[in-house]
Amino acid sequence: MSDTLAAIVALVDRAAVHVSNHAFEEMQKDGILPSAVIENMGKARVVEDYPDANRGPSVLVLLEDRDNRPLHAVWGIPRQRPDIAVLITAYRPDPKNWTSDFMKRSMT
Repeated sequence: MSDTLAAIVALVDRAAVHVSNHAFEEMQKDGILPSAVIENMGKARVVEDYPDANRGPSVLVLLEDRDNRPLHAVWGIPRQRPDIAVLITAYRPDPKNWTSDFMKRSMT
């Protein structure tokens, strides 16, 4: 587990979470409930880690919803608010854009 993901999981475990408006909009499009993302963060796997991102460390993770369907979620920890994890977006990955395990971007 990356340091970024470990820090985010710790914040999520303390319920120090903010869901961005963008995340709500994207999740609604894909029929994803915020609870499906938040409740499964302990099982999340790092797809891409951005520890030096401009606005603060962030990470793209793969997890599954209650029906075992894959989800991608981007979480961040704002530099100005390191006491909160922000769910930036969450979506169902398009199989055309990802490898079969949804862990790497496809080159097609």
